Amino acid sequence: MPFREAYRKRLRTSNSIERLNEESRRKERVIRIFPNDQSLIRLMGAVLMEHHEKWIQGKKYFNMEVYYEERDEARRHALAQRAAHLQVV
Repeated sequence: MPFREAYRKRLRTSNSIERLNEESRRKERVIRIFPNDQSLIRLMGAVLMEHHEKWIQGKKYFNMEVYYEERDEARRHALAQRAAHLQVV
């Protein structure tokens, strides 16, 4: 895995997905009976919009600037190695 330790730790777990599923189940248990499919879709849409708002306004899960810098550095390094290899051949 070419990611930093902090990224690997977050990518290997499914905690955020499990948390979202648990929140959906909790809301569903409160209502218990849905009169039609549209009411269920509306509820799940509301849960997902709330989750999205938390992601936008909350603490960043990943600092993508650091990731992009490391990715660009790795690409520069690979290009330099390729260029050095071509000069040798």
